[in-house]
Amino acid sequence: MIFIDGVGIGNEDYQNNPFFKYPFKTFTQIFGKTPSIKDQVIESNNSFIFPADARLGVEGFPQSGTGQTAIFCGVNAPKIVGKHFGPYPYSTLLPIIQEQNIFKYFLKKNKKVFFANAYPKPFFDYLKSGKPRLSVTSLSCRFSGVRLNHATDVKKGKALTAEITNEKWNQKLGYTLPVIKSETAARRLLKIAFQNSFTLYEYYLTDYIGHGRHEGDIEPVLNTLDEFLFAILSEMDRSNTTLLICSDHGNVEDLSIKTHSLNPSLTISAGKYGKYLFDTIKDISQIKKAIIEISR
Repeated sequence: MIFIDGVGIGNEDYQNNPFFKYPFKTFTQIFGKTPSIKDQVIESNNSFIFPADARLGVEGFPQSGTGQTAIFCGVNAPKIVGKHFGPYPYSTLLPIIQEQNIFKYFLKKNKKVFFANAYPKPFFDYLKSGKPRLSVTSLSCRFSGVRLNHATDVKKGKALTAEITNEKWNQKLGYTLPVIKSETAARRLLKIAFQNSFTLYEYYLTDYIGHGRHEGDIEPVLNTLDEFLFAILSEMDRSNTTLLICSDHGNVEDLSIKTHSLNPSLTISAGKYGKYLFDTIKDISQIKKAIIEISR
């Protein structure tokens, strides 16, 4: 499973939708076209692009805290809270994350899980600072005893940085990690996934772009993500592996605003049970249950 923060299906807008403005071969070469509000469902060679409702019957713009709780815990988190909330989960959601996160389900079944992201030293220093605010994925790992990877795991090729190539860790955090190609990162993730029943990788620079934090880097950031996803979809073993790419809310697909959007979340499935996921998932709260069903 690849979770990409802040990606919806937007308008066919060559000015404000970067998936139309810039080349994105994951869409154009694998699926033959780029998804849009008018063309939300695309099927090609047993791979599927489709929308997932992120609003969940609650007014307002979907947010990461409630959206990610919905995805990874299988509940209508905005309805429980009474509103969309983020970027971190609302306090009343913490017991739900602790007991119902997807890692915990697999571990109770004695199945191997892996969170493929690595974290830099400042993050671990932050954990020691008291009561840190954490994302749903980080909390799920801590509540379930899933190990959080370090820079040493990246050096060994056993984990990935959240920006795929390691370049930003070197530029912004002073690391001297080998800069790798997106394709290399994709092959590492596929290797990790082969060794586990459930593997999760999280990518969030899309949401940063949507909020205007990387305005000068839009094309290169999306190109890195595109090369990564293209390699995953092109090289995965479709007979034995199921891939789900999902998001918590729209954002980057509409750069005319710096808030989240009301667009449906982009969802992609492929591989052994890709068709089942396509047929089953209609909103983001149904993702966990669908994954559990195909793992039985």
